Amino acid sequence: MQPLALLGETTTPDGTTLSLTRRGPEFIILANGKPLMSNRMHGSEEALATFGCARVVRSAAPVVLVGGLGMGYTLRATLDVLSADATVVVAELVPAVVEWNRGALADLARRPLEDPRVRVEVGDVGQALRASHGGFDAILLDVDNGPAAFTSTTNVGLYTDGGLAAATRALRPGGVLAVWSAWDDRKFEQRLKYAGFRVAVEHVRARLKRGGPRHTIFLGYTD
Repeated sequence: MQPLALLGETTTPDGTTLSLTRRGPEFIILANGKPLMSNRMHGSEEALATFGCARVVRSAAPVVLVGGLGMGYTLRATLDVLSADATVVVAELVPAVVEWNRGALADLARRPLEDPRVRVEVGDVGQALRASHGGFDAILLDVDNGPAAFTSTTNVGLYTDGGLAAATRALRPGGVLAVWSAWDDRKFEQRLKYAGFRVAVEHVRARLKRGGPRHTIFLGYTD
């Protein structure tokens, strides 16, 4: 087996070390030495965009927030389903992740950051939610491994009652909150209902038609 080649490294605000590595055609981002994401499995990230944007694809000039850039697959899928007059705001906490997506990772998802519909905000997605009052038609959160598995402690607040209340305020009437998770979480599902969302849960393969582990998409609908 080929050794991992280190392409870049950075430290998150809470001290987590993120490493961009490559082994042959596979790119892997590690968090404190443990795999966080890989370009081998991204079907469920694309499904996050498909389910999350289903309501807004026919809207005039929709505005969508993508929380967490990752390797760009959710952003690319979002752009692919939205109209030419859409705006997609990407909130990414770690500046190096943005630079990796403009460099070594750019071609994986067909250079989504170069799309003129995209606006990148480097900072906490929670702050982007709190700063918006009815500004988004859809919010897509792919931060960490979901509501209960925190690689970075800075992500905890997104999935609390307070974080969900901020998401509710940030959505326009009829808006959608879509949350990616590595697994089911009944407590989070109940928390969404308590926050006033009508909830649906979708289970998708990491590689969609090609198998892989099952991941969970939580969908919260507002009236």
